Amino acid sequence: MTSRGIRITALALGMGLAGTAMARERDPKQGDVNVFVGGGIGGYTGDLGGLSATGPTWGVTLNLQPYKMLGFEVGYDGSKNDVTDDRFRAAEAPSLMRHGATSLVKLSPPFMERVRPFVGAGLGVSYVYVRGAGNGPYSSDLMEELPLAAGVEFNSGALTAGIRGTYRVLVDDNFADAAVPGDASGGILGTNLTVGGRF
Repeated sequence: MTSRGIRITALALGMGLAGTAMARERDPKQGDVNVFVGGGIGGYTGDLGGLSATGPTWGVTLNLQPYKMLGFEVGYDGSKNDVTDDRFRAAEAPSLMRHGATSLVKLSPPFMERVRPFVGAGLGVSYVYVRGAGNGPYSSDLMEELPLAAGVEFNSGALTAGIRGTYRVLVDDNFADAAVPGDASGGILGTNLTVGGRF
């Protein structure tokens, strides 16, 4: 091969490597987008906790992670809690079915990715449906929430898993106004395990 051919080959290889590097920089890194499902247990606290039992929770979440220390979540979550109010016979007590939408801003240490602890706060809204033969003093209602979350995520390649606790401050709880005279105290406390994929 002539010296001119060697120079042309070297130039082509250099351009190819540069193009590959530029393409990698343009492509989003794995972990920028996480999708996961979760399940666990949760229940109402305060006055509302004295009238209902702990029950199952579930949900699905989309997490955007533009920076290692900053993330944004939007998701659906639900729960089921049986009413334990003494004003009902055991067989006639209704259940509180909750379906909610939540947005969350998350903060994490910037130097941790494989094992990432986080705290978060946001806004949410839920519809509580009172299911049962006799609703008594409870009525279905839409309520606003302020979710506060803390947990740890475990990331490896295309997989993510974690455990988190969430406390939802209830801005209103009108579904139980007739059951608890005055302004009922309480929120919603839950613990979830999560598993999903990273893209």
